[in-house]
Amino acid sequence: MGSYAFGFDVGGTNIECGLVGREGSIVWRSRVRTEPERGNEHVMSLIAGQALQGLRDTGIPASDVSGIGIGMPGLIDPKRGVAILSANLFFRNYPVAAQIAERTGLRVCVENDVRLYVYGESLYGAGRNYRHVLGLTIGTGLAAAFVQDGRLYSGSGYSGEIGHIPVDTNGRPCGCGLTGCLETVVSAPGIVRQAIEALADGGHPNSPLRRKHADPSLLTARDLSEAYDEGDALAAAIMERTGRLLGRTLSYLVPMLSPDAIVIGGGVAQAGERLLGPVKEALYANIMPVYRDRLAFAAAELGDDAGILGSARWAFERTEGEGERRPSE
Repeated sequence: MGSYAFGFDVGGTNIECGLVGREGSIVWRSRVRTEPERGNEHVMSLIAGQALQGLRDTGIPASDVSGIGIGMPGLIDPKRGVAILSANLFFRNYPVAAQIAERTGLRVCVENDVRLYVYGESLYGAGRNYRHVLGLTIGTGLAAAFVQDGRLYSGSGYSGEIGHIPVDTNGRPCGCGLTGCLETVVSAPGIVRQAIEALADGGHPNSPLRRKHADPSLLTARDLSEAYDEGDALAAAIMERTGRLLGRTLSYLVPMLSPDAIVIGGGVAQAGERLLGPVKEALYANIMPVYRDRLAFAAAELGDDAGILGSARWAFERTEGEGERRPSE
């Protein structure tokens, strides 16, 4: 039983890696560009290379490492360690665990990145004082995970895709094939699209958003936060609409899951109260007092560390057969 485990958070832009002690301390970390366009083998080489570099840099022997936990976007089969479909990384039915194990000689487990991010927050971050945590990330897409008594819920393997709940039958087509999915609005691209459409044909001529870029297609979610702070009515309306739609959707999940806390992270969540204020208001207005009076609502605390810590903890548990437990157990 090793004293350390590697945790990986593999994204479309960067691969975050940490070597983590059993108590949750990150003793070594690195970040490399993913460059998924160079192919699956290149990405595998980067992951394996970081792990081997970590062993060299720290002098920790491989025998003292329980294994490697890898969080990846998309549909993951954790039992087989296979990336069924990871669109941004161009993975299709790829045996990630087997490939990394062969290259490193370490035991490997793979899960969806959002689930492991939420797992990290539930154990070490904003959810650490709660038994039942519903967490979600808002970024390029929108996804969630549920942790019950320190156990990560996976369902049949593809739970948490709340971004693909259709909320508007007259809405925009989604990349998943459905129409009007939640993430077509509640995501970085969804927020930006709302702004671009509102500015089209000369709309909102005095909005500070018009001064951000000569080409409106270059707008970002951060631009909307800055315009909001400048008193822009358009940015405020978009944040309000987006937040309320998410809050209303979360109100459907609370009676089913009965969480103690809801934790929201991801790049878009950095908008803070501009967005999360309307989320909380709409959520609390649409659930019964029996849920509302005991439900905490918080922004994620750990940033990139959440994925690293959640993945490493997953590696300790899955490679050693500990079951899914909190660090204190």
